[in-house]
Amino acid sequence: MKKGIAFFDFDGTITTKDTLLEFIKFSKGSFLFYLGFLINSPYLVAMKLGLISNQVAKEKVLRFFFKNKDINEFNELCNKFALEEIPNLIRLKAKQEIKKLKTDGFVIVVVSASPENWIQKWSFSEGLELIASKLEVNNGKITGKILGKNCHGVEKLKRIKEKYIIEDYKVIYAYGDTSGDRPMLNVATHSFYKPFRG
Repeated sequence: MKKGIAFFDFDGTITTKDTLLEFIKFSKGSFLFYLGFLINSPYLVAMKLGLISNQVAKEKVLRFFFKNKDINEFNELCNKFALEEIPNLIRLKAKQEIKKLKTDGFVIVVVSASPENWIQKWSFSEGLELIASKLEVNNGKITGKILGKNCHGVEKLKRIKEKYIIEDYKVIYAYGDTSGDRPMLNVATHSFYKPFRG
């Protein structure tokens, strides 16, 4: 039996802020950021009321800001964001916990509903594995849709089970900060909700 594996939600758990929002500000500027969210506010309210899914609302936002964006240019921007901004968003306690788990020989996996494009460079530089939402690309352009399902809620657990045989691990840690992390937290031998706050 393998020793241990740890699953970390990214936005709000490892980071202090939602990186989708921060990436939009970084790539579009504050004026377009606030204008875009004002225009898309009906969809965000509908999501909060449970009238539309998290995925539908997210795709509305992604389409508004990034539809028809060249994927290579987009990924260059993502890598720039990963290098310049993400290190400033990492919670110190999360960084310390990851370092400790690495020392203890754990497999460490970031599991995020955000697109993999701006998370993967940071994750791989830290020696972490990654499961995240994927963006649909058509003819080299971003469509604004998510490829398959948004990696949120039960989809997080499904993706984990597709990639790892969790029963093979003696110890399973999971870290999250929203209801969308509950399915992942529920399969852990040790679960931590909002563990790095304060």
